[in-house]
Amino acid sequence: QVRIVESGGDLVQPGGSLRLSCAASGFTLDHHAVAWFRQAPGKEREGVSCISPSDGSTVSTDSVKGRFTISRDTAKNMIYLQMNSLKPEDTANYYCAIDRGYGSSCQLSFYDYDYWGQGTQVTVSS
Repeated sequence: QVRIVESGGDLVQPGGSLRLSCAASGFTLDHHAVAWFRQAPGKEREGVSCISPSDGSTVSTDSVKGRFTISRDTAKNMIYLQMNSLKPEDTANYYCAIDRGYGSSCQLSFYDYDYWGQGTQVTVSS
């Protein structure tokens, strides 16, 4: 049974930092593409960052480049999203998603991911 749990969301002031965590049972995360998506009220779900299983290469959407970093801890079977220099427009529910295919390079397309967590809320406000 696949279970994905995100954590680390919080209320933070502009310019602050947060680290989101993604834990998954039923998968060895370094064998699969994993991504973070986000969805703000009234907006479509947006791909934020993803990490490929084979070489650990990453892809990020332009609006977070230089501020957000996706990483994985193989020993702990965890994926993280380090978010720095947060802006009010980063406010959203953040989701961790897993591609059930083995070894495929990651992309930020919603349709590439088969399993989703329930999300963790990030609010950036003064």
